[in-house]
Amino acid sequence: MTGKQKKSLIRILIAAALMVALCFLPEDLLHLSFVPEGSPLQQLPRMLLYLVPYLIVGYDILLKAFHGILSRQVFDENFLMAFATIGALAIGLMKTGDFAEAPAVMLFYQIGEWFQSYAVGKSRRSISSLMDIRPDFARMESENGPEETDPEEVPVGAVILVRPGEKVPIDGIVLEGTSSLNTSALTGESVPRDVKPGEEIISGCINMTGLLRIRTTREFGESTVSKILELVENASSLKSRSENFISRFARVYTPAVVIAALALALLPPAVRSLFLGLAPEWGDWIYRALTFLVISCPCALVISIPLTFFAGIGGAGKAGILVKGSVYLEELARTGMVVFDKTGTLTRGRFDVTAVHHSPLAEEELLEYAALAESSSSHPIAVSIRKACTRPLDLSRVGKVEELGGNGVLVQIDGKDVAAGNGRLMDHLGIPYHECHEAGTIVHMAMDGHYAGHIVISDQEKPESKEAMAALKRAGIRQTVMLTGDREAVARSVAERLEIDQVYSDLLPADKVSRVEELLQAKSPGEALAFVGDGINDAPVLTRADLGIAMGAMGSDAAIEAADVVLMDDNPLKIAKAIRISRKCMRIVRQNIVFALAVKGICLVLGALGVANMGLAIFADVGVMVLAVLNAIRALFTEKL
Repeated sequence: MTGKQKKSLIRILIAAALMVALCFLPEDLLHLSFVPEGSPLQQLPRMLLYLVPYLIVGYDILLKAFHGILSRQVFDENFLMAFATIGALAIGLMKTGDFAEAPAVMLFYQIGEWFQSYAVGKSRRSISSLMDIRPDFARMESENGPEETDPEEVPVGAVILVRPGEKVPIDGIVLEGTSSLNTSALTGESVPRDVKPGEEIISGCINMTGLLRIRTTREFGESTVSKILELVENASSLKSRSENFISRFARVYTPAVVIAALALALLPPAVRSLFLGLAPEWGDWIYRALTFLVISCPCALVISIPLTFFAGIGGAGKAGILVKGSVYLEELARTGMVVFDKTGTLTRGRFDVTAVHHSPLAEEELLEYAALAESSSSHPIAVSIRKACTRPLDLSRVGKVEELGGNGVLVQIDGKDVAAGNGRLMDHLGIPYHECHEAGTIVHMAMDGHYAGHIVISDQEKPESKEAMAALKRAGIRQTVMLTGDREAVARSVAERLEIDQVYSDLLPADKVSRVEELLQAKSPGEALAFVGDGINDAPVLTRADLGIAMGAMGSDAAIEAADVVLMDDNPLKIAKAIRISRKCMRIVRQNIVFALAVKGICLVLGALGVANMGLAIFADVGVMVLAVLNAIRALFTEKL
């Protein structure tokens, strides 16, 4: 609880205690004997007593209303509350002698405001704890030893030290040390990530075990932690259609109800007096008009709708899903078609040896020859073969190396002529080879002119990808599509295993945009198309889609910048979770709109007919607001979605 909230609570408690005490005040205790019987002045001492709790709990509302009048921004909830309660005091003095309603209305309104403030604070604290990743300092190596420096002053290429328990301040590459990293603030996952020399490390993680020496690869302003903080700080700047509707509604609604209240106060008494010859009963109709004003206050809608979206963004953030604004949360709820890039999105984005076929040699022996043949290459295929070989490589065994561009390599190993490459290389050498029907890149091997088998290398699907497709179907997604620049055989194989509805292969970046354009034309009215990607070539498509979703851990900066939603752990399962969070948020928004308008509509009619008193007005205003705010807080809890 903040200091401001504590002060508000103390004011509420003091005012409530005084109200209770005044309830036991004898009627004749403050009777003015020198004032004629029935004169309104007889009630003046009693009204002054009730003014004490009224001013204690409501002085800030009166000041805000006064400043609103001076700045010509009259029609807000502060004006309505001030006007209605001052009117209620005047009616008590002139007619009823009951002064409890005015401080009671202020008291319950402030209780509602306190609940609203507490709810917003809880949501903000949730996001703040999630985003508690801004580093306080960076320990940079210098001639005088390690020095604590502002992270914004650390240049690219500097060497920093990160001790156990400290945050990684800037993105970089590990030079020395091994450790486990707590990435929960970035990804929402509690599983630690192990790092060793040569691996990339992103800012915002917490170093848990060992001392790390890191060479920075970015300035602080371009690092992961800085980008995430910027995303969250700007998340509430983009209003959804629901929020814009409520803002427009309030601007029209508030002056309309003030005019209606004035008409209710003036027209019926005038009609009674001028046309019906009856007593005008000004006090009764003014009381009805004031009740009407209290009921009409739209604060339940004005407060609860933005709060719901704010809580939804906070709940998504706790799950490692960064939504850049409430407008995108609303688009997520409308999503009916999800289009995926393949490499790095549904697959790991790295090549691995998945099989060795038709080899007279032992699998490890063939892999050893292939690794030696590819020992001088930096191609991803060569790297994956060397990684798969578990035997130590003695490069002195390698003799002459001849590379045939686009086909493979010819190399001497232990005096043997070894060929490693594609089918065209085998055809060039006149060596019969076995075709492989598995999807992937095939490296054929030959030794001294005889076929020695082939190695299958492929980009493996992420373990969560298939379940992610099933989860999207359960979430009501109508169609899943995959766009990839990979070969058709590979693309169809992946799509079949993951049970994706439609696949387009052999696409250039411009082709992906064209395909998305076609899908946008074909989608159902009222639904949104989401594109999920991670590469720099995906940035145009992410921008063109109704909703762009980027992989945040391994995704390119361009993709993350272009996207509307960022998945911080690259887990495609989080897409369905994001959709469920958004739909829960929109359900709560609709519930609050329908509930608030229905209750207020009924109570406004009852108030105009004279059936509703100030007590019902308090419920229609403060009670509805409290219930709407409490309902909005539910958007923050997303663990079971």
